Amino acid sequence: MQIIKVDPRALKENPDRMRQSKSSPQADALMLATIKAVGIVQPPVVAPETDGGNGYIIDAGHRRVRLAIAAGLEEIEILVVDAANDNGAMRSMVENSVREALNPVDQWRGIERLVALGWTEEAIAVALALPVRQIRKLRLLANVLPAMLEQMALGDMPSEQQLRVIAAAGQVDQKEVWKAHKPKKGDTAPWWHIANALTKKRMYARDASFGDDLAQAYGIEWVEDLFAPADEDGRYTTNVECFLGAQHEWMTSNLPKRGAIVEVNSWGQPELPKKGSQVYGKPSKSDHTALYLDRDGKVQTVHYRMPEVTKPKGASGDGSVTGGDDADAVATPKVRPDVTQKGHDMIGDFRTDALHDALGRAPIEDDMLMALMVLAVAGQNVRIDSGADGTFYGGKRFSRHVVGLFDEHGKLAFDQDTLRVAVRSVLIDVLSCRRGMSNSGMVARIAGEAIGADEFLPNMGSEDFLLCLSRQALEASCAEASVQPRPKVRETRTALVEHFATKYFVHPSGRFAPPADELLDWIRAASATDVVGASPQEDGESDIDDPSVDQPEHDTDDVVEGEPEDADLPDHDVHDENSDQRAAA
Repeated sequence: MQIIKVDPRALKENPDRMRQSKSSPQADALMLATIKAVGIVQPPVVAPETDGGNGYIIDAGHRRVRLAIAAGLEEIEILVVDAANDNGAMRSMVENSVREALNPVDQWRGIERLVALGWTEEAIAVALALPVRQIRKLRLLANVLPAMLEQMALGDMPSEQQLRVIAAAGQVDQKEVWKAHKPKKGDTAPWWHIANALTKKRMYARDASFGDDLAQAYGIEWVEDLFAPADEDGRYTTNVECFLGAQHEWMTSNLPKRGAIVEVNSWGQPELPKKGSQVYGKPSKSDHTALYLDRDGKVQTVHYRMPEVTKPKGASGDGSVTGGDDADAVATPKVRPDVTQKGHDMIGDFRTDALHDALGRAPIEDDMLMALMVLAVAGQNVRIDSGADGTFYGGKRFSRHVVGLFDEHGKLAFDQDTLRVAVRSVLIDVLSCRRGMSNSGMVARIAGEAIGADEFLPNMGSEDFLLCLSRQALEASCAEASVQPRPKVRETRTALVEHFATKYFVHPSGRFAPPADELLDWIRAASATDVVGASPQEDGESDIDDPSVDQPEHDTDDVVEGEPEDADLPDHDVHDENSDQRAAA
């Protein structure tokens, strides 16, 4: 091993080099600038020619040599090593992997080259410090169509899940799908569509209730999924009919007492016998068991209960029940509840009137009033389409803010800081200026102006936003920014982007303050709304705006358990005395 200086143009490229994918122009430009500034830091590795020549063949450093020539260097230092038995295959692969990670296609090509030279998968894994499973995974690329491999070598790689589907398909299927979805030159391949077209239904061994005997009887051959987690049984079969047949035979042989095999509906739910009701708790001895196959082919069990059947009276006429498994079933008369459904409706009316009277007249501290506002927004009759991010929906979005206001005994107990955080969080979830269902309308803009939210607006002088402005709006922005408009809109937009790159810009239409005329119209419309408890009939208005008359329909999810969904609610007569008190409040 020695270091010598040679003309880089005299070095010969190795046709069997490891990295075959082209490097990016940005990476080449960075290395070229480094070579021009400080030269080559790490000498390329070369080996003498073995066919009798007196030249040197590059083992590692093809890109360094090429860019040294581009930089105009007359001589460079090289590291001359003895030729390896494997023609430097492992040495080249290790050095390329350390300097910059190889893409999976180049890794696979290198592994296949080493295997051809007599390396085992275990030895390659030890040398590259990779799991043997990873080596076997990469070798699956041998099942990928060469045309797809060329696309992947360009840096257009599918996801691991998509690659697994593609590698598991046959070459004929891959060729047909690739012909239909082959991208144009310079475009990326639609790997999702390709994988979806090659996807075959898989039935996994971990979901099978039958054993090896039935698997052999039905001719099921398990295939190992090398992309599955190491601690999980990844064996599968695409022979769906045989898998389902073996599952049905296992269910038939293992039916419990009072058991039956049922079908599933289009939603994947079991079709229970007529009048059968599913048991969600602990089943009793008299309940029935239903076995069915879900959409994954897995055997599922559900318990159901049939209605009790009153047996005919015996010949003696004593009312005894005779014969059958349900001989111990005794028909019990229905017991009338303490309060009927109508009574509960009346109680709800009484409570609502009392609550509204207390909110209108009772003394309430400001802290408690703010806390009750947070609490009210979390009610089950409140629907708010929030514009805030997150995975909370419905009542869960607001109930998470309320729980912090309670102590360990379930009483409202809080300090100013806790209340302040809860109120801010509720306002964040409620107020929204997003277009669409979650838009709060005028109130969100008024609130934003009141708290100075204009100061928090981002810089709108970006290419994406300026593309949304017309020529007139762009020229108006140029006048405000003292930028000379250009003859073409594109040039004007580019000049504004460059100008606002270091300056802050907010378009007038993006500020919170609403136009004065729209605000006055909104105030007039809001002023026509009745005060709390006022009767619209007294002002000569129709009862269309009266919320007590036009009740919205409730979703089935909001129905309280134990109460009828379509109960007829009694009409409320608004008392004049209460109305006057609420109006005064």
